[in-house]
Amino acid sequence: MENTCPDAARGVETGLEQVDVLLQDVVSHDDPFIAEASAHLLNAGGKRFRPQLTLLVAHLGRGVTPEVVQAAAAVELVHLASLYHDDVMDEADLRRGVASANARFGTGTAVVVGDLLFGRSSELVSHLGPEAVRLQAQTFVRLCAGQIRDDRPVPEGVDPVEYLLGVLGDKTGILVSTAARYGAMFSGCDDATIELVGEYGQRLGVVFQLADDLLDVAAEAETSGKTPGTDLREGKATLPVLFARRSTDPEGARLRELLAGPVAEEDLDEALELLRAHPAMAEARAYTQEYARRTIELLEPLGEGEVPEALRDLVHAVADRVV
Repeated sequence: MENTCPDAARGVETGLEQVDVLLQDVVSHDDPFIAEASAHLLNAGGKRFRPQLTLLVAHLGRGVTPEVVQAAAAVELVHLASLYHDDVMDEADLRRGVASANARFGTGTAVVVGDLLFGRSSELVSHLGPEAVRLQAQTFVRLCAGQIRDDRPVPEGVDPVEYLLGVLGDKTGILVSTAARYGAMFSGCDDATIELVGEYGQRLGVVFQLADDLLDVAAEAETSGKTPGTDLREGKATLPVLFARRSTDPEGARLRELLAGPVAEEDLDEALELLRAHPAMAEARAYTQEYARRTIELLEPLGEGEVPEALRDLVHAVADRVV
């Protein structure tokens, strides 16, 4: 399938401006405090990764329609809402280089504001038809399931890496998949293209989270805008942690001891230093790159063109953050 739009980049840029205007309007409220809390993370910045994907995929069809803009804004609201909840669960202090919502407004308020943004998103989607509402509901369910499973131990007899990929597919992949599907749905793409970009988005989201989990170890707070070591504090079994745990080298004994459960605050700097230097990090990077390569292969039926090439570049950009 050839790309039908000669200038998708400009269309994405223009569409993103429309999305931002709509987001500001949607999060506004008569109560100044509610308006401030609702817009806290929106105004902190972010790359608008998911809306950009919706807008980009739309150029496989008729381009950016008003419905595509609404869908892109709805996806970003779900993402923002999930960040409020994630920061509460992780007890994070930083998000996008500013105080997290729970640190700024308190845990209870952060939770309810996240719920409010979920509601705002659903309100937008309600204007897009029953299929969009169904997809939104299924996305909510998988997001919640992924978050629940993320906080549970790996069941006995289940491969930890496969379990992790399933969690990431629910926790992160599904919303990226929905973003891509919306772009295809509301630009008039055929069913085969909708399914293809949905699977691509699912895998792209997993690549994104795999890379993000590596950054949680490798990056500094000043450059990432997030508190490093959050996953270690929570005892989450991310890919580098899983690879480090299963290693048998005598030099890694102290690291395996530290990673047996949540890392105590007084041990965090040591754990980060040891894990950064451990072969598990290189192994996790290589795994992420291979997963990214297989994701790119999914795009072969789209052929060549500006949009397929941009979708390939997007995978590289996400994965290469930790090269």
